[in-house]
Amino acid sequence: MRIHMSTLFNTTVAVAAAALIAPASAAPEADLPARLAGHVRQIASSEHNTGTPAALEKAALYLEATLAAQGYAVRRDEYTYDGHRVRNLEVSIANIAPGKQPERIYIVGAHYDSAPGTPGANDNGSGSAAVVELARIFKGVVPASGNELRFVLFVNEEPPYFGGEGMGSRHHARALKARGQHVEAALILETIGYYSNAKNSQRYPPGVAAFYPDQGNFIAFVGTLGSSSLVRRTVSAFRKASTFPAESLAAPSFVKGVTWSDHTSYNKEGYDAVMITDTATMRYPHYHRSTDTPDKLDYASMAKVVDGMAKVIEAMVQDR
Repeated sequence: MRIHMSTLFNTTVAVAAAALIAPASAAPEADLPARLAGHVRQIASSEHNTGTPAALEKAALYLEATLAAQGYAVRRDEYTYDGHRVRNLEVSIANIAPGKQPERIYIVGAHYDSAPGTPGANDNGSGSAAVVELARIFKGVVPASGNELRFVLFVNEEPPYFGGEGMGSRHHARALKARGQHVEAALILETIGYYSNAKNSQRYPPGVAAFYPDQGNFIAFVGTLGSSSLVRRTVSAFRKASTFPAESLAAPSFVKGVTWSDHTSYNKEGYDAVMITDTATMRYPHYHRSTDTPDKLDYASMAKVVDGMAKVIEAMVQDR
């Protein structure tokens, strides 16, 4: 097995147009943990998927209303699969000449549905809440010329759709490819709310553990070998912007966990993509259980991850 480990490299971080994002040395917004907690409670206090359509609709409406309150025009990306009418949600900011397609699209996404039998607070209320807050942070920021930044909330990531054509991210990625649009990077936030300093609180796929800490107190940047450059780029930028612990793994797709989220949908269309995760089942004891409730999450650490990711995204979209 060949594992590509992360290496630091120099990344030039451009300054946002009106300095609407705090400098890398600044602390996260004081109210960010509470804001994240509020979103998770609204999205993921009960099971919400196509098996519980009223709850799935409630989550979608909350997300739409929250993004609209931030000043965005929310696009409903609707489709029907297996008899269910479902939708992704998307908002964007762009610096594109009239009548032109974006030269580079940057996607920041997370799925908002839960697995059967669980409220899905960490998986993936945490990622959805992060996307909502990142959208708020970036409202009014102007990307570099030719760039577009899209915040996308996907439906149908969980079973029975996982890995299949019914996934919201598969629908989204295929549509981008069909229109001939260039996705520079897809950053997928997947289960980012649980951290532990306890010894042996972190597990790994076979053959990997020797290279990483046994404490589950870090955020991980994970991708396939094809996206190894993006994995290195994002973890390096995160480490420059944040003191929060970060690890990375670029590995063959057969390594356990490497393809376990919506980033794989973009890989299938030839786009570079990375999953940002607390490693889910390899750390979180409530993964896909009825006990995955909002009270289990570490919102202070989540806020540090979101703050660091804001600076990673800023550097990307301000690049020409």
